[in-house]
Amino acid sequence: MAKKFKDLTEQEILALAITLEEEDSRIYGDFADGLRETYPATAKMFEEMQEEESGHRRALIETFRQRFGEHIPLIRRQDVKGFIQHKPVWLARPLGIDTVRKQAEIMELETRRFYERAMKTATDASVRKLLGDLADAERKHYAKAESLEEKHLTPDVRREEEASRRRLFVLQIIQPGLAGLMDGSVSTLAPVFAAAFATRSSSDAFLVGLAASIGAGISMGFAEALSDDGSLTGRGQPLVRGSVCGVMTAMGGIGHTLPFLIHDFRVAMTAAVAVVAVELATISFIRHRYMDTPFLSAAFQVVVGGVLVFLTGILIGSS
Repeated sequence: MAKKFKDLTEQEILALAITLEEEDSRIYGDFADGLRETYPATAKMFEEMQEEESGHRRALIETFRQRFGEHIPLIRRQDVKGFIQHKPVWLARPLGIDTVRKQAEIMELETRRFYERAMKTATDASVRKLLGDLADAERKHYAKAESLEEKHLTPDVRREEEASRRRLFVLQIIQPGLAGLMDGSVSTLAPVFAAAFATRSSSDAFLVGLAASIGAGISMGFAEALSDDGSLTGRGQPLVRGSVCGVMTAMGGIGHTLPFLIHDFRVAMTAAVAVVAVELATISFIRHRYMDTPFLSAAFQVVVGGVLVFLTGILIGSS
């Protein structure tokens, strides 16, 4: 059963502090390991912070041995009511650099505040002094973390890490999303417009387009998710990639399907063609913005493909 902090003895408080420092040290080690390949400067910062935590732990262990002997009782965060529980963000791969830095700040700040609040409730003078010393140590470590960030994360390094973050964003989000948008916008043109010209019915064209869009979204989502697990390619979590690709595929097809909710066939067809033009322009812009493709080149490639599929649908529907 978890104990209240005010019921802990000085021996238990010191043992808890040792466990806390060891846990934080290991978390910073995990942060460094997860960031080393992509963000080496930030990884170095967390390695030094890990060493700081290890030094705190060694000092606490020495103090404990002097006061209470060799045996250190096992007391963990979850063994004390109201103690700080951290989300295991260090287990995620790939690690988000902003998430990691924010978590590190929270770890130091929350632990310090916990000791300060606990110090106010303690009645024993020795316990109050111990809690005050621990709070001061966390305060100094928080300042040390800020100085380490200034030391390692120079403007040039920050620009490099920002470029790395942009590359990961493109690889993990933009690429699967763009692939889905292109597939949904282009591949569904043929069935939608074939059905429209074959039936001259807005409602029939809408049903065909809706079915084609949703079906393509499910298919592309599964294909992207199952293509690789991201461990070797760095493309991120399969579930995220598959979801992004599937949703964008469905959106790409539904975009030019929605105008067929208009009962008047001519108006619906005109609106659908206009939406197709917007979709192709959007795809061209995204390729230009994130894939460093010249806009005119991107537009030409996308428009040629779109027009060919569009004409295929019209020819089949009119035959």
